[in-house]
Amino acid sequence: MNQPAQVPVKKRFPRDLNGLEDLVSFTDQFFRDGSVDSRLRFAVDLCIEELFVNMVRYNRETVHPIQLELATCEQGVKITLTDYDVERFDPRSAPAADVDAPLEQRQPGGLGLFLVMKMVDSIHYEYANRESKISVVISDGAQHV
Repeated sequence: MNQPAQVPVKKRFPRDLNGLEDLVSFTDQFFRDGSVDSRLRFAVDLCIEELFVNMVRYNRETVHPIQLELATCEQGVKITLTDYDVERFDPRSAPAADVDAPLEQRQPGGLGLFLVMKMVDSIHYEYANRESKISVVISDGAQHV
């Protein structure tokens, strides 16, 4: 892709699944304003949705909004989601979904993170002072399942 990095755009979203439409609108604006390769759109939307939904569902002890930061980078798009006043959860250490097991033997959950891991070039996790930050990079070379 080799495009120059642009200034990141950030916005905080209420931790409510009804706010997904606002997330999509924000991402849409980012793609339009930054002339970002539209081939990355599906993967970007899916990753944001999966990570955001996990934060809302599993970090119930906080009321703070979740920050979404989007930036172009040389490789493609960098997505960073930050959740405040939460316990540590590194998605890279989550149990892998058993996609080879017969459907009737599979346990619910984990498939969204499995897809995210398959669709990104890199994933980085930071945790400090009860602040959880997940960053992923998606390029046109990533596996878009």
